[in-house]
Amino acid sequence: MVETLSIAVIGAPGVGKTSIIRQFIYNDFSEVYTPTRTRYVYRPSVILNGNMYDLKILDVPPISSFPSSSSQEWLDLRCRGVRNANAYILVYDICCVESFEYVKMIRQQIMEHREGSSSEVPILVVGSKRDLQRQRFMPRRAVSVLVKKTWKCGYVECSAKFNWHVVLLFKELLGIAVGRGMKQNHTPGIRLQGALQRNRCTVM
Repeated sequence: MVETLSIAVIGAPGVGKTSIIRQFIYNDFSEVYTPTRTRYVYRPSVILNGNMYDLKILDVPPISSFPSSSSQEWLDLRCRGVRNANAYILVYDICCVESFEYVKMIRQQIMEHREGSSSEVPILVVGSKRDLQRQRFMPRRAVSVLVKKTWKCGYVECSAKFNWHVVLLFKELLGIAVGRGMKQNHTPGIRLQGALQRNRCTVM
């Protein structure tokens, strides 16, 4: 039986959420920015330690706040399925401090309002647009220490444009999820097989 893991990808406008997802699934990147206006669901498959999982990746449009209740979640079409996601990827632009403040706010609200246990939910903070690192607002190490030590979240930087660390960030998130008991027969190391095209997988 294949288990489904729901992952919500959240971030401020223009941080590159959709580009990261599409690079991971389709090995595709577009230079043209198209704002995410509605929630979109992607369904790739991955293999962890010989076990296959179907991922339900929610590309969430920019939201003013994390839904504080089930009724609020279902009243806003953009938020459906967000409160009970199995894991979260919070994306910010390493060149934009406002996008980092947005991630900081959303992460705090997840801890306060998520359906079920918030302390155990895997959260990965992702610094996007690493190819523009000369314009970054804060050194990588400073952000990493804050996110890992204070927020107790995972941290990865990536470049969707150059497909740098895109697969790694999903490996990192799945590693956190497995480590926190989503799968009891956890063994060290993860083998990831991503769906690069519809109905087709390529071994990484």
